[in-house]
Amino acid sequence: MERSVIVHIDSPIAVIRPELHGHFLEHLGTATYGGIWVGRESAIPNIDGLRRDAVVALKELGVPVLRWPGGCFADNYHWRNGIGPYVSRPRTVNHTWGGIIEDNSFGTHEFMRLCELIGAQPYVAGNMGSGSPAELRDWVEYCNFPAGSSLSDQRIAHGAPDPFRVRFWGVGNESWACGGHMSAEEYAALYARFATFVPTCGDVQPYLIAVGPNNNDTDWTRRFFTALSSARTYAPPINGFAMHYYSWGKSRSTRYTADTVREQLSTFDDVERAIKEQRAYLDALTPPLNRGHIDLLVDEWGTWDLSDLAEEREHGRFWQQNTMKDAVAAALGLNVFHRQADKLAMCNLAQVANVLQAPLLTDGERCIRTPTFHAFALMKDHQGKSSLKLDCAGKPATELSVSASRDEHTMYVTIVNPDPAQNTSVRLVCDGAMAASATGWMINHTDMNACNTFNQPDVILPRPVRPELSAGNLRLDLPALSVTHLRLEVA
Repeated sequence: MERSVIVHIDSPIAVIRPELHGHFLEHLGTATYGGIWVGRESAIPNIDGLRRDAVVALKELGVPVLRWPGGCFADNYHWRNGIGPYVSRPRTVNHTWGGIIEDNSFGTHEFMRLCELIGAQPYVAGNMGSGSPAELRDWVEYCNFPAGSSLSDQRIAHGAPDPFRVRFWGVGNESWACGGHMSAEEYAALYARFATFVPTCGDVQPYLIAVGPNNNDTDWTRRFFTALSSARTYAPPINGFAMHYYSWGKSRSTRYTADTVREQLSTFDDVERAIKEQRAYLDALTPPLNRGHIDLLVDEWGTWDLSDLAEEREHGRFWQQNTMKDAVAAALGLNVFHRQADKLAMCNLAQVANVLQAPLLTDGERCIRTPTFHAFALMKDHQGKSSLKLDCAGKPATELSVSASRDEHTMYVTIVNPDPAQNTSVRLVCDGAMAASATGWMINHTDMNACNTFNQPDVILPRPVRPELSAGNLRLDLPALSVTHLRLEVA
Protein backbone atom coordinates (compact mmCIF):
# COMPACT_ATOMS: atom_id res chain seq x y z
CA MET A 1 0.00 0.00 0.00
CA GLU A 2 1.33 3.43 -0.93
CA ARG A 3 0.32 6.45 1.11
CA SER A 4 0.54 10.07 0.11
CA VAL A 5 2.03 12.77 2.32
CA ILE A 6 1.75 16.39 1.19
CA VAL A 7 4.04 18.92 2.85
CA HIS A 8 2.80 22.49 2.50
CA ILE A 9 6.14 24.22 2.40
CA ASP A 10 4.67 27.74 2.44
CA SER A 11 2.36 27.06 5.41
CA PRO A 12 4.46 27.33 8.56
CA ILE A 13 2.90 26.44 11.93
CA ALA A 14 5.50 27.86 14.30
CA VAL A 15 9.20 27.64 15.05
CA ILE A 16 10.09 24.34 16.71
CA ARG A 17 11.67 25.49 19.94
CA PRO A 18 14.81 23.51 20.79
CA GLU A 19 13.32 23.02 24.27
CA LEU A 20 10.79 20.58 22.78
CA HIS A 21 13.75 18.15 22.64
CA GLY A 22 14.52 18.55 26.36
CA HIS A 23 15.59 15.87 28.85
CA PHE A 24 15.24 15.03 32.53
CA LEU A 25 17.64 13.79 35.25
CA GLU A 26 16.45 12.59 38.66
CA HIS A 27 18.05 11.08 41.73
CA LEU A 28 16.41 7.75 40.95
CA GLY A 29 18.07 4.38 40.48
CA THR A 30 21.38 4.95 38.69
CA ALA A 31 20.24 7.90 36.59
CA THR A 32 22.44 10.39 38.46
CA TYR A 33 24.86 8.36 40.58
CA GLY A 34 26.56 5.98 38.17
CA GLY A 35 24.75 7.18 35.09
CA ILE A 36 26.08 10.75 35.03
CA TRP A 37 28.12 11.21 38.20
CA VAL A 38 31.05 8.98 39.19
CA GLY A 39 33.07 11.44 41.30
CA ARG A 40 36.42 13.06 40.77
CA GLU A 41 38.34 10.15 42.32
CA SER A 42 36.71 7.51 40.09
CA ALA A 43 38.80 5.30 37.81
CA ILE A 44 36.10 5.88 35.19
CA PRO A 45 37.28 8.74 32.95
CA ASN A 46 35.51 11.88 34.08
CA ILE A 47 35.38 15.65 33.82
CA ASP A 48 35.11 17.11 37.31
CA GLY A 49 33.37 13.92 38.45
CA LEU A 50 30.98 13.74 35.47
CA ARG A 51 31.57 10.65 33.40
CA ARG A 52 33.30 11.73 30.21
CA ASP A 53 31.53 9.32 27.85
CA ALA A 54 28.11 10.55 28.99
CA VAL A 55 29.15 14.19 28.62
CA VAL A 56 30.44 13.54 25.10
CA ALA A 57 27.25 11.72 24.11
CA LEU A 58 24.88 14.31 25.54
CA LYS A 59 26.80 17.14 23.89
CA GLU A 60 26.55 15.26 20.60
CA LEU A 61 22.82 14.84 21.18
CA GLY A 62 22.41 18.60 21.51
CA VAL A 63 20.40 18.58 24.75
CA PRO A 64 18.77 22.04 24.85
CA VAL A 65 17.40 21.94 28.41
CA LEU A 66 17.85 19.53 31.34
CA ARG A 67 15.40 19.20 34.24
CA TRP A 68 16.68 18.26 37.74
CA PRO A 69 16.60 16.99 40.58
CA GLY A 70 13.18 15.41 39.99
CA GLY A 71 10.55 14.20 39.57
CA CYS A 72 9.24 12.94 42.86
CA PHE A 73 12.68 13.36 44.42
CA ALA A 74 12.45 17.14 44.03
CA ASP A 75 9.90 17.45 46.84
CA ASN A 76 12.27 15.68 49.23
CA TYR A 77 15.46 17.50 48.14
CA HIS A 78 16.98 20.25 50.26
CA TRP A 79 19.51 22.10 48.17
CA ARG A 80 21.82 23.16 51.00
CA ASN A 81 22.77 19.49 51.47
CA GLY A 82 24.42 19.56 48.04
CA ILE A 83 26.78 22.55 48.25
CA GLY A 84 30.18 23.14 49.78
CA PRO A 85 33.14 20.77 50.22
CA TYR A 86 32.22 17.13 49.71
CA VAL A 87 33.60 16.06 53.08
CA SER A 88 31.19 18.36 54.88
CA ARG A 89 28.06 17.44 52.92
CA PRO A 90 25.61 15.37 54.95
CA ARG A 91 24.70 11.78 54.14
CA THR A 92 20.95 11.71 53.66
CA VAL A 93 18.36 9.06 52.91
CA ASN A 94 16.55 9.12 49.58
CA HIS A 95 13.16 8.37 51.10
CA THR A 96 11.48 8.86 47.74
CA TRP A 97 13.29 6.07 45.92
CA GLY A 98 14.18 3.05 47.99
CA GLY A 99 15.76 4.51 51.13
CA ILE A 100 19.21 4.67 49.53
CA ILE A 101 21.92 6.66 51.29
CA GLU A 102 23.16 9.63 49.25
CA ASP A 103 26.40 11.44 49.98
CA ASN A 104 25.09 14.56 48.16
CA SER A 105 28.27 14.77 46.09
CA PHE A 106 26.07 15.69 43.11
CA GLY A 107 24.40 18.99 43.92
CA THR A 108 23.75 22.41 42.44
CA HIS A 109 27.29 23.16 41.27
CA GLU A 110 27.74 19.72 39.73
CA PHE A 111 24.43 19.99 37.90
CA MET A 112 25.32 23.44 36.57
CA ARG A 113 28.71 22.13 35.44
CA LEU A 114 26.96 19.31 33.56
CA CYS A 115 24.67 21.81 31.83
CA GLU A 116 27.67 23.96 30.93
CA LEU A 117 29.57 21.02 29.43
CA ILE A 118 26.70 19.75 27.28
CA GLY A 119 25.31 23.17 26.35
CA ALA A 120 21.95 22.74 28.07
CA GLN A 121 19.81 25.30 29.88
CA PRO A 122 19.18 24.26 33.49
CA TYR A 123 15.61 23.67 34.64
CA VAL A 124 15.42 23.31 38.43
CA ALA A 125 12.39 21.70 40.10
CA GLY A 126 11.85 23.36 43.47
CA ASN A 127 10.80 21.60 46.66
CA MET A 128 7.24 22.49 47.58
CA GLY A 129 6.23 19.20 49.21
CA SER A 130 8.62 19.26 52.16
CA GLY A 131 10.25 22.66 51.64
CA SER A 132 9.30 26.25 52.30
CA PRO A 133 8.95 29.42 50.25
CA ALA A 134 12.08 30.73 51.99
CA GLU A 135 14.11 27.68 50.91
CA LEU A 136 13.10 28.13 47.27
CA ARG A 137 13.68 31.89 47.44
CA ASP A 138 17.17 31.33 48.86
CA TRP A 139 18.03 28.75 46.20
CA VAL A 140 17.11 31.22 43.46
CA GLU A 141 19.24 33.91 45.13
CA TYR A 142 22.15 31.52 45.60
CA CYS A 143 22.08 30.62 41.90
CA ASN A 144 21.28 33.97 40.31
CA PHE A 145 22.27 36.94 42.48
CA PRO A 146 25.53 38.38 41.05
CA ALA A 147 27.45 39.22 44.24
CA GLY A 148 27.25 41.00 47.56
CA SER A 149 24.64 39.00 49.45
CA SER A 150 25.64 36.27 51.88
CA LEU A 151 24.12 33.61 49.63
CA SER A 152 25.75 34.84 46.44
CA ASP A 153 29.08 35.21 48.22
CA GLN A 154 28.69 31.65 49.47
CA ARG A 155 28.24 30.48 45.87
CA ILE A 156 31.35 32.43 44.90
CA ALA A 157 33.32 30.85 47.75
CA HIS A 158 32.21 27.45 46.48
CA GLY A 159 33.85 28.11 43.12
CA ALA A 160 31.26 29.89 40.97
CA PRO A 161 32.14 33.59 40.67
CA ASP A 162 29.52 34.16 37.99
CA PRO A 163 25.82 33.56 38.68
CA PHE A 164 24.32 30.44 37.15
CA ARG A 165 21.50 32.49 35.62
CA VAL A 166 18.87 29.78 36.03
CA ARG A 167 15.70 30.87 34.29
CA PHE A 168 13.41 27.83 34.54
CA TRP A 169 12.03 27.07 38.04
CA GLY A 170 9.39 24.45 38.76
CA VAL A 171 7.15 25.07 41.77
CA GLY A 172 6.60 21.53 42.98
CA ASN A 173 6.19 18.30 41.03
CA GLU A 174 3.21 15.98 40.62
CA SER A 175 1.49 17.66 43.56
CA TRP A 176 -1.55 15.50 42.82
CA ALA A 177 0.54 12.42 43.78
CA CYS A 178 4.09 12.05 45.16
CA GLY A 179 4.45 15.81 45.60
CA GLY A 180 1.91 15.91 48.42
CA HIS A 181 -1.31 14.19 47.25
CA MET A 182 -2.95 17.62 47.14
CA SER A 183 -6.23 18.66 45.68
CA ALA A 184 -6.05 21.22 42.90
CA GLU A 185 -7.29 23.85 45.34
CA GLU A 186 -4.62 23.00 47.92
CA TYR A 187 -1.91 23.18 45.30
CA ALA A 188 -3.21 26.48 43.91
CA ALA A 189 -3.01 28.08 47.36
CA LEU A 190 0.53 26.82 47.91
CA TYR A 191 1.60 27.76 44.38
CA ALA A 192 0.42 31.34 44.93
CA ARG A 193 2.39 31.53 48.17
CA PHE A 194 5.62 30.03 46.80
CA ALA A 195 5.53 31.94 43.51
CA THR A 196 5.11 35.25 45.33
CA PHE A 197 8.52 34.92 46.95
CA VAL A 198 10.62 33.78 43.97
CA PRO A 199 12.86 36.79 43.28
CA THR A 200 14.25 38.39 40.18
CA CYS A 201 18.03 38.53 40.62
CA GLY A 202 20.07 40.82 38.43
CA ASP A 203 18.52 40.69 34.97
CA VAL A 204 17.29 37.08 35.27
CA GLN A 205 13.50 37.07 35.38
CA PRO A 206 12.39 33.67 36.73
CA TYR A 207 10.18 31.57 34.48
CA LEU A 208 7.83 29.88 36.94
CA ILE A 209 6.33 26.50 36.05
CA ALA A 210 3.21 25.23 37.79
CA VAL A 211 2.21 21.59 38.16
CA GLY A 212 -0.20 20.65 35.43
CA PRO A 213 -2.31 17.52 35.04
CA ASN A 214 -1.55 13.83 34.98
CA ASN A 215 -2.30 12.91 31.38
CA ASN A 216 -5.26 14.95 30.11
CA ASP A 217 -6.91 15.56 33.48
CA THR A 218 -9.03 18.57 32.52
CA ASP A 219 -10.64 18.60 35.97
CA TRP A 220 -7.26 19.34 37.61
CA THR A 221 -6.61 22.13 35.13
CA ARG A 222 -10.03 23.72 35.57
CA ARG A 223 -9.98 23.53 39.37
CA PHE A 224 -6.39 24.80 39.65
CA PHE A 225 -7.01 27.92 37.60
CA THR A 226 -10.39 28.54 39.18
CA ALA A 227 -8.81 28.41 42.63
CA LEU A 228 -5.81 30.47 41.56
CA SER A 229 -8.02 33.33 40.38
CA SER A 230 -10.75 33.05 43.01
CA ALA A 231 -11.06 36.08 45.30
CA ARG A 232 -7.82 37.52 43.89
CA THR A 233 -7.50 40.80 42.08
CA TYR A 234 -3.82 40.04 41.52
CA ALA A 235 -2.76 36.65 40.16
CA PRO A 236 0.64 35.29 41.18
CA PRO A 237 3.19 35.05 38.37
CA ILE A 238 2.88 31.92 36.25
CA ASN A 239 4.75 31.34 33.02
CA GLY A 240 4.36 27.66 32.31
CA PHE A 241 1.93 24.84 33.06
CA ALA A 242 3.47 21.36 32.90
CA MET A 243 1.54 18.19 32.15
CA HIS A 244 2.97 14.66 32.50
CA TYR A 245 2.06 11.95 30.02
CA TYR A 246 3.69 8.51 30.13
CA SER A 247 3.10 5.77 27.57
CA TRP A 248 2.55 2.78 29.81
CA GLY A 249 3.30 -0.69 28.48
CA LYS A 250 1.94 -4.11 29.36
CA SER A 251 5.14 -6.04 28.64
CA ARG A 252 8.70 -6.13 29.89
CA SER A 253 11.01 -4.10 27.71
CA THR A 254 12.35 -6.97 25.57
CA ARG A 255 9.21 -9.13 25.60
CA TYR A 256 6.75 -7.09 23.58
CA THR A 257 4.28 -8.61 21.17
CA ALA A 258 2.78 -6.93 18.14
CA ASP A 259 -0.40 -6.29 20.12
CA THR A 260 1.32 -4.76 23.16
CA VAL A 261 3.53 -2.62 20.91
CA ARG A 262 0.47 -1.25 19.12
CA GLU A 263 -1.29 -0.59 22.41
CA GLN A 264 1.65 1.33 23.90
CA LEU A 265 2.35 3.36 20.77
CA SER A 266 -1.32 4.27 20.38
CA THR A 267 -0.95 6.53 23.42
CA PHE A 268 0.75 9.15 21.27
CA ASP A 269 -2.60 9.91 19.62
CA ASP A 270 -3.84 10.59 23.16
CA VAL A 271 -0.83 12.79 23.89
CA GLU A 272 -1.58 14.93 20.84
CA ARG A 273 -5.24 15.21 21.80
CA ALA A 274 -4.27 16.23 25.34
CA ILE A 275 -1.93 18.96 24.07
CA LYS A 276 -4.70 20.43 21.92
CA GLU A 277 -7.29 20.36 24.72
CA GLN A 278 -5.01 21.69 27.45
CA ARG A 279 -3.78 24.48 25.17
CA ALA A 280 -7.36 25.42 24.31
CA TYR A 281 -8.18 25.71 28.01
CA LEU A 282 -5.17 27.96 28.67
CA ASP A 283 -6.09 30.15 25.71
CA ALA A 284 -9.60 30.63 27.11
CA LEU A 285 -8.50 31.91 30.54
CA THR A 286 -10.06 35.17 31.69
CA PRO A 287 -8.73 37.94 33.97
CA PRO A 288 -6.80 38.14 36.16
CA LEU A 289 -4.91 35.11 34.79
CA ASN A 290 -4.72 36.20 31.17
CA ARG A 291 -2.36 39.10 31.85
CA GLY A 292 0.07 37.23 29.61
CA HIS A 293 0.45 34.00 27.69
CA ILE A 294 0.83 30.88 29.86
CA ASP A 295 2.98 28.29 28.11
CA LEU A 296 2.15 24.59 27.99
CA LEU A 297 4.89 22.07 28.79
CA VAL A 298 5.11 18.27 28.79
CA ASP A 299 8.01 18.03 31.21
CA GLU A 300 7.78 14.26 31.73
CA TRP A 301 6.99 11.85 28.91
CA GLY A 302 8.16 8.57 27.44
CA THR A 303 7.65 4.83 27.56
CA TRP A 304 7.22 3.04 30.88
CA ASP A 305 7.45 -0.74 30.58
CA LEU A 306 6.75 -3.42 33.16
CA SER A 307 9.70 -3.70 35.54
CA ASP A 308 12.15 -6.56 35.31
CA LEU A 309 13.18 -7.16 38.92
CA ALA A 310 16.39 -8.98 37.96
CA GLU A 311 17.48 -6.02 35.82
CA GLU A 312 16.57 -3.59 38.59
CA ARG A 313 18.64 -5.53 41.12
CA GLU A 314 21.62 -5.32 38.77
CA HIS A 315 21.24 -1.82 37.38
CA GLY A 316 18.96 0.14 39.74
CA ARG A 317 15.35 1.18 40.14
CA PHE A 318 13.31 1.54 36.91
CA TRP A 319 16.26 0.52 34.73
CA GLN A 320 14.73 -0.24 31.34
CA GLN A 321 16.34 -1.77 28.29
CA ASN A 322 15.73 0.35 25.22
CA THR A 323 14.56 -1.39 22.05
CA MET A 324 13.53 -0.74 18.49
CA LYS A 325 10.01 0.14 19.60
CA ASP A 326 11.47 2.86 21.89
CA ALA A 327 13.17 4.53 18.91
CA VAL A 328 9.74 4.57 17.25
CA ALA A 329 8.14 5.92 20.44
CA ALA A 330 10.74 8.71 20.65
CA ALA A 331 10.08 9.70 17.04
CA LEU A 332 6.30 9.53 17.53
CA GLY A 333 6.57 11.87 20.51
CA LEU A 334 8.84 14.34 18.76
CA ASN A 335 6.61 14.30 15.68
CA VAL A 336 3.64 15.20 17.89
CA PHE A 337 5.57 18.08 19.45
CA HIS A 338 6.69 19.36 16.05
CA ARG A 339 3.16 19.28 14.65
CA GLN A 340 1.91 21.13 17.74
CA ALA A 341 4.85 23.55 17.87
CA ASP A 342 2.48 26.50 18.18
CA LYS A 343 1.05 25.07 21.41
CA LEU A 344 4.16 23.96 23.31
CA ALA A 345 7.16 25.58 24.99
CA MET A 346 9.11 22.64 26.41
CA CYS A 347 9.07 18.83 26.60
CA ASN A 348 11.40 16.63 28.70
CA LEU A 349 11.95 12.94 28.07
CA ALA A 350 12.24 10.74 31.16
CA GLN A 351 15.10 10.09 31.84
CA VAL A 352 18.51 10.88 30.44
CA ALA A 353 20.42 7.82 31.73
CA ASN A 354 19.50 4.30 32.91
CA VAL A 355 15.92 5.06 33.96
CA LEU A 356 12.81 4.52 31.79
CA GLN A 357 13.27 5.63 28.15
CA ALA A 358 16.92 6.61 28.50
CA PRO A 359 19.14 7.76 25.62
CA LEU A 360 22.14 6.37 27.55
CA LEU A 361 22.71 3.16 29.49
CA THR A 362 25.77 2.74 31.69
CA ASP A 363 27.40 -0.16 33.49
CA GLY A 364 30.69 0.52 35.26
CA GLU A 365 33.07 1.87 32.64
CA ARG A 366 30.69 1.17 29.76
CA CYS A 367 28.22 3.67 28.28
CA ILE A 368 26.08 2.90 25.26
CA ARG A 369 23.78 4.92 23.04
CA THR A 370 20.29 3.47 22.83
CA PRO A 371 17.85 3.44 19.88
CA THR A 372 16.13 6.40 21.57
CA PHE A 373 19.43 8.30 21.45
CA HIS A 374 19.70 7.70 17.72
CA ALA A 375 16.13 8.87 17.08
CA PHE A 376 16.76 12.11 18.98
CA ALA A 377 20.11 12.59 17.23
CA LEU A 378 18.57 12.27 13.78
CA MET A 379 15.68 14.55 14.59
CA LYS A 380 17.68 17.40 16.13
CA ASP A 381 17.69 18.85 12.58
CA HIS A 382 14.19 20.13 13.37
CA GLN A 383 15.30 22.30 16.30
CA GLY A 384 14.84 25.98 15.54
CA LYS A 385 13.20 25.34 12.16
CA SER A 386 9.66 26.26 11.07
CA SER A 387 7.20 23.42 11.46
CA LEU A 388 5.11 22.86 8.32
CA LYS A 389 1.50 21.87 7.78
CA LEU A 390 0.90 18.39 6.43
CA ASP A 391 -1.79 16.41 4.68
CA CYS A 392 -1.49 12.68 5.39
CA ALA A 393 -4.86 11.66 3.93
CA GLY A 394 -6.39 11.54 7.40
CA LYS A 395 -4.24 8.73 8.69
CA PRO A 396 -3.89 8.61 12.50
CA ALA A 397 -0.40 8.64 13.99
CA THR A 398 -0.80 4.97 14.88
CA GLU A 399 -0.74 4.19 11.14
CA LEU A 400 1.68 6.81 9.85
CA SER A 401 3.38 9.65 11.71
CA VAL A 402 5.07 12.56 9.97
CA SER A 403 6.56 15.92 10.90
CA ALA A 404 8.27 18.40 8.62
CA SER A 405 10.19 21.64 9.04
CA ARG A 406 12.31 23.96 6.95
CA ASP A 407 14.82 26.73 6.94
CA GLU A 408 15.67 28.86 3.93
CA HIS A 409 16.86 26.14 1.57
CA THR A 410 16.41 22.80 3.32
CA MET A 411 13.38 20.81 4.40
CA TYR A 412 13.51 18.11 7.08
CA VAL A 413 10.96 15.32 7.19
CA THR A 414 10.66 12.51 9.73
CA ILE A 415 8.35 9.62 8.79
CA VAL A 416 7.48 6.83 11.21
CA ASN A 417 5.83 3.54 10.40
CA PRO A 418 4.70 2.47 13.88
CA ASP A 419 3.10 -0.80 12.84
CA PRO A 420 5.16 -3.74 14.14
CA ALA A 421 4.05 -6.09 11.34
CA GLN A 422 3.11 -4.14 8.18
CA ASN A 423 5.49 -2.59 5.66
CA THR A 424 4.27 0.39 3.70
CA SER A 425 5.49 2.97 1.21
CA VAL A 426 5.10 6.73 1.03
CA ARG A 427 4.90 9.22 -1.78
CA LEU A 428 6.08 12.60 -0.49
CA VAL A 429 4.81 15.65 -2.34
CA CYS A 430 6.27 19.10 -1.69
CA ASP A 431 3.46 21.57 -2.24
CA GLY A 432 4.97 24.94 -3.13
CA ALA A 433 8.48 23.74 -3.97
CA MET A 434 10.48 21.09 -5.79
CA ALA A 435 12.91 18.74 -4.08
CA ALA A 436 16.21 19.04 -5.96
CA SER A 437 18.02 16.38 -3.93
CA ALA A 438 17.41 14.18 -0.92
CA THR A 439 19.43 12.24 1.60
CA GLY A 440 18.01 10.00 4.27
CA TRP A 441 18.69 7.77 7.27
CA MET A 442 16.61 4.97 8.71
CA ILE A 443 16.41 3.25 12.08
CA ASN A 444 14.93 -0.23 11.75
CA HIS A 445 15.34 -3.83 12.84
CA THR A 446 13.38 -6.93 11.91
CA ASP A 447 13.07 -7.82 15.62
CA MET A 448 10.82 -5.38 17.53
CA ASN A 449 12.64 -6.35 20.75
CA ALA A 450 16.13 -5.83 19.34
CA CYS A 451 18.32 -3.57 21.45
CA ASN A 452 21.84 -2.27 21.92
CA THR A 453 23.57 -4.09 24.77
CA PHE A 454 26.81 -3.52 26.63
CA ASN A 455 28.36 -6.43 24.71
CA GLN A 456 26.76 -5.49 21.38
CA PRO A 457 26.28 -1.70 21.45
CA ASP A 458 25.70 -1.22 17.71
CA VAL A 459 22.84 -3.61 16.96
CA ILE A 460 20.57 -0.67 16.07
CA LEU A 461 22.17 2.26 14.28
CA PRO A 462 20.89 4.74 11.67
CA ARG A 463 21.74 3.61 8.15
CA PRO A 464 21.64 5.63 4.93
CA VAL A 465 18.63 5.24 2.65
CA ARG A 466 18.16 6.57 -0.85
CA PRO A 467 14.64 7.77 -1.64
CA GLU A 468 13.45 7.74 -5.24
CA LEU A 469 13.27 11.30 -6.57
CA SER A 470 11.06 12.07 -9.57
CA ALA A 471 9.69 15.41 -10.77
CA GLY A 472 10.49 17.00 -7.41
CA ASN A 473 8.60 14.37 -5.39
CA LEU A 474 9.89 11.39 -3.43
CA ARG A 475 8.92 7.79 -2.98
CA LEU A 476 10.19 5.71 -0.06
CA ASP A 477 9.62 2.20 1.25
CA LEU A 478 9.04 2.03 5.02
CA PRO A 479 9.64 -1.27 6.79
CA ALA A 480 7.50 -2.18 9.77
CA LEU A 481 8.46 -0.35 12.98
CA SER A 482 10.86 2.13 11.39
CA VAL A 483 11.96 5.75 11.67
CA THR A 484 13.12 7.55 8.53
CA HIS A 485 14.61 11.03 8.54
CA LEU A 486 15.09 13.01 5.31
CA ARG A 487 16.93 16.18 4.34
CA LEU A 488 15.67 17.71 1.12
CA GLU A 489 17.22 20.58 -0.74
CA VAL A 490 14.30 22.51 -2.16
CA ALA A 491 14.01 24.96 -5.01
